[in-house]
Amino acid sequence: MAPVVTAHQVQAEDPAVVNRTPQQYAEHVQEMIDAYGTFDLRVDELFGSGDKVYARWTQHGHHIGQVNGIAPTGRPVVQVTSAVYRVVDGLICEYWIQIDRWGLHAQLAT
Repeated sequence: MAPVVTAHQVQAEDPAVVNRTPQQYAEHVQEMIDAYGTFDLRVDELFGSGDKVYARWTQHGHHIGQVNGIAPTGRPVVQVTSAVYRVVDGLICEYWIQIDRWGLHAQLAT
């Protein structure tokens, strides 16, 4: 990863752009582990063109930590995500990420 990575969080209701250092990204991943435990991640699709790489993956975990105000349920959760990464000199410097947040919410709220 580049020293600072620009993350475009593509959310229909609230798009956001966040700049993260590799350390801040590692802390963000730890937050996910705290919420979903050690999850299994399967890359479903991966290809690139020019300086961009597309990835789509599926994560399987368990709801073990509070997420968006919802207390832990212990239930299994599946999260589908895709991202386009821009790579410069072999380092990720920017990405656009989409997460099926409604699907995740539906799993936690039922």
